[in-house]
Amino acid sequence: MTPRHLLVAAIAMASILSCFAASRGLDAPPAPPAPGKDAPAPAFTKDLVPFLKTHCYTCHGNGKNRGELTLDKFNDEAAIQKNPKVWETVLQRVRNGEMPPKEKPRPTAAEIDSALKSLDAVLAKVDCTGTRNAGRVTLHRLNRAEYNNTIRDLVGVDFKPAADFTNDDVGYGFDNIGDVLSLSPLLLEKYLAAAESVLDQTIVIADTPKPTKNRLGGIRFSRGAGESRQGLGSVLFAKGDLFAESFCEEGEYVIRVEAFGLPVGDEPVRATVKVGDTTKEFEIKATQAEPASLELNVNLKAQTNRVTVSFLNPFTDPKIEDKAKKDRLLVVRGIVVDGPYNAPPPKLPESHRRLMAHKADLEPREAARAIVERFATRALRRPVKAAEVERFLKLYDKSEKSGERFEYRVRLAVCCVLVSPHFLFRVELDPPDAKAGTAYPINEYELASRLSYFFWSSMPDDELFALAAKGELRKDLEAQVKRMLKDLKSSAFVQNFAGQWLTLRKLANVNPDPKVFPNFDEDLRAAMYRETELFFDVILREDRSILDFLDADFSFVNERLAKHYGIEGVKGKEFRRVKLPDNRGGILTQASILTLTSNSTRTAPVKRGKWVLDQVLNTPPPPPPPDVPNLPLDKELTGSLRQVMEQHRVNPLCASCHQRMDPIGFAFENFDAIGAWREKDGKFAIDASGVLPDGKAFNGPAELKAILKDKKDLFSRCLAEKLLTYALGRGLEHYDRCAVDKVLVALDKNDYRFSTLLVETVKSEPFQMRTATGKKP
Repeated sequence: MTPRHLLVAAIAMASILSCFAASRGLDAPPAPPAPGKDAPAPAFTKDLVPFLKTHCYTCHGNGKNRGELTLDKFNDEAAIQKNPKVWETVLQRVRNGEMPPKEKPRPTAAEIDSALKSLDAVLAKVDCTGTRNAGRVTLHRLNRAEYNNTIRDLVGVDFKPAADFTNDDVGYGFDNIGDVLSLSPLLLEKYLAAAESVLDQTIVIADTPKPTKNRLGGIRFSRGAGESRQGLGSVLFAKGDLFAESFCEEGEYVIRVEAFGLPVGDEPVRATVKVGDTTKEFEIKATQAEPASLELNVNLKAQTNRVTVSFLNPFTDPKIEDKAKKDRLLVVRGIVVDGPYNAPPPKLPESHRRLMAHKADLEPREAARAIVERFATRALRRPVKAAEVERFLKLYDKSEKSGERFEYRVRLAVCCVLVSPHFLFRVELDPPDAKAGTAYPINEYELASRLSYFFWSSMPDDELFALAAKGELRKDLEAQVKRMLKDLKSSAFVQNFAGQWLTLRKLANVNPDPKVFPNFDEDLRAAMYRETELFFDVILREDRSILDFLDADFSFVNERLAKHYGIEGVKGKEFRRVKLPDNRGGILTQASILTLTSNSTRTAPVKRGKWVLDQVLNTPPPPPPPDVPNLPLDKELTGSLRQVMEQHRVNPLCASCHQRMDPIGFAFENFDAIGAWREKDGKFAIDASGVLPDGKAFNGPAELKAILKDKKDLFSRCLAEKLLTYALGRGLEHYDRCAVDKVLVALDKNDYRFSTLLVETVKSEPFQMRTATGKKP
């Protein structure tokens, strides 16, 4: 690095450290006080305690603590409210039908409903009444996608400067989680290098070209017209041309051809000089001792231009016997391009003109101040203070003393903006008067950033900035959501949210064994990926029910994927919407999902079942014990995969989790490891039946999907929680449950429309508010 670049980096690091200090309290804020005894009590003793005694204490009470969980020590509401996370898990397991286990007596639906309502009401007293906890997001560094998109929208050019950055860490399934987006010294260097690279292409240092005299080389001849002769020059002896080329800047030029003739006969040597559309004819009476200068004045464009000299009147005198003297010749000693004169100012890219715009009558430093202030306001996504602008201009002043030109000075100051923590991080600071543990609405500029990075993975646009400046964004949220989704930039939401929720990004790293699956190739992989993106996109754009993710009678295929699915009548590489055969529908039977949840040589029911639990129901199983071996991939199975797995999970340590995952995975056994339909697993008939932990039986993917749609509250909660996690950039806590519950109520009232999910997410308290730590910046 040069000394000035080290100075930029030092300023950036100092600013980052001070920014971290100002936003301490990154852990969860103090828990709000428990509600008083006068709060209305739910039917806890009547509904929940008898349920626990009958169905839970046999394993988790009366001296037993299966799974290291003892429930009978929680004997009143206050005890439950002191340990909400434990009881959130209990609520989830009972709601999912996992508890009580299927080998135990099953409570009636009415009993389960009554117990869940009672427990839900007790937990709601912590999370949804009294002093509310809206949570807070760790200082949030822009990830690679956000950085690239922000640079694009900030300078107007799609550079993708973060292409060589290391992959961002992932938390809670997403790479935009503030807790895991750290900043190492190496990454700071990459940000500095990226900023310099961007500005090198954005702020162009260009002067009006000065005239020069350029003697052209590389003279060539048209066929049979001439040749180069040592000691004489470039000689034309027949009707034809010689020519040379040169790149010229736009402007006026004088083309000078140094030439003479060797006359034979009664006529002088005649020739033309042509450049572009301009041609001039000359009579050449000059001799070798004193060559003539054939001049042509011409206006040229900025391009490669050709100078052509044509010999018009070659002649051979038959009366002359000396072969060396009988031909009339044109000899060119050289071609000089002199210019440009009166050249127009250099044409600068739009990015330069937009960034460097300022009033013409300003002194240089005031012009720099105007440029930096305008740029920093957009880059930092909020109005900037005069002191901040002065801090950026320190580098301008330092480079001015070094005698550097104006554009370089401004470029250095702007570079400092691009490594500021307020650019690299989405900074949200508590107001000075905020009380610890109290939730407050984030300001409208912060709300604009939350919206834009949610839907666009990029900075706010002019309309969001304008509404925030007028304090009108919060009351215009629904209209802004609809507008933003219509913008082409919302494709980032499809790529980044859908790509991670559905784990599509992992498809790039899946490599089916070519010996087992010779039909798999990169075109098929790309088609699989594109189908799922288009399917997600149409549910979003057409505002369809989110339940279509579980089952729908349409999808998108091109010829390659249609052949894979056994769909006829589709030709070409273009994707089109088609009606699906009965054995497919929704994301669960798309080849992308089926392939990325398989092994290289065969299907993996455990992976498929776990994927559904993780991504569709948000009820992930615990990790397997470390000493449990995997099935070998390189050996032929002695029975069907199902038979071998049933033997594999005899271990009671494995059975509790496998009884949740395996039945779901077996439902998709009719799809091979790359998602093609099959009737047999080798020589064994497929058994796609199963029983879920709550006792519901099914046979095949269609019946399983029907059960999942009946459990629409589970799927809706899963999608709402994952969407809120992505929108906030943090993991959800127990105090976020009431916000999720409100979203689910709205979904139920509006036919589970995707727009309702999105609008209610941005209207939620966690999205619009933040809980203060009470620590002063």
